[in-house]
Amino acid sequence: MHNFFPAQYSTLSAAALKDYLIEAYQLDEASTCRLLIRNVSDTYILENESQKYIFKIYRDAHRKRDEIEAEVELLNILKANGNRVSYPITDYEGKQIQQFNAIEGLRNGVLFSYAEGMVIHELENEQLVQLGKDIAKLHQTTSVIKLQNPRPVFNFETTLFEPLRVLAPHFEIMPEEYDYLSKVANKVVKKFETFDTDNFSSGYCHYDFFPKNFHFDEEGNITFFDFDFAGEGFLINDLMSFLNHYFFHQMNQLTTKEQAEKDFEVFLKAYQTIRPLSKDELAAIPYLGICFHIFFLKFFYDNYDDWSNIFLTPRYVKQRVALIKKWESLYCNF
Repeated sequence: MHNFFPAQYSTLSAAALKDYLIEAYQLDEASTCRLLIRNVSDTYILENESQKYIFKIYRDAHRKRDEIEAEVELLNILKANGNRVSYPITDYEGKQIQQFNAIEGLRNGVLFSYAEGMVIHELENEQLVQLGKDIAKLHQTTSVIKLQNPRPVFNFETTLFEPLRVLAPHFEIMPEEYDYLSKVANKVVKKFETFDTDNFSSGYCHYDFFPKNFHFDEEGNITFFDFDFAGEGFLINDLMSFLNHYFFHQMNQLTTKEQAEKDFEVFLKAYQTIRPLSKDELAAIPYLGICFHIFFLKFFYDNYDDWSNIFLTPRYVKQRVALIKKWESLYCNF
């Protein structure tokens, strides 16, 4: 028996995974496997002359087994309802989740179908229309289901107040920034008191609808992937996360404010041809962006040891708070 020194985040061998997955899924012996991304989770690409797959290994500190089971269940339902998603592949024993005894303990992995096509950052009107309609169709499914296992819940406690409590010790050297975050969080809650949230559509959100998480194929079809953050909340959270694409495009001087507004409006109108939105839902979209950015600040700190320590410095945090201030000035009217 080997006496290994404990570890908290190992990287599984691509060569060993290749052999394991070929056997488990009865894949072409000529298949190759290589690590694509070592991140909060690890992503590998498995391919041969006729097929491609994505294999994702989760960290237990980030996603527990029941959360992964819920993600798999959600994707199976979406696929069954005709939504184009990267979906879990079933192995020859009928399993969709693989388990590995890594140095740090048990890690779970899922083999996904490959999303054909490519990321497109500069979206034309036709692509924006397709995207709006496809997200609306996805919401038609996620608004009427209840998964057997838990997923994260997006509300003011989980996206504002809990993050602020967790972040407080990290902001001791940045009191002005923390004071701003606390005040703007309270402004968001008070703003929502003016909305008729009882009639907001709720369900399972992707919560990360940046162009990096969907591919367009040659025929213009969209396949969505990376549902790692999927959770329950107002469905307009997904529209907000896509609005962030245009926010960062503006910050990086890749588009103008006027063009960004025009493009997002094309997207919104297309969405509403499938799922109409109330006046209050439309008005509420920007304010959820404050929640989104504070939520991810907590996420960065939660994963400091295993991922974010290479960039999460006081200077970076101050820049993120400055971005939230810019978001407020661009989109919010308190």
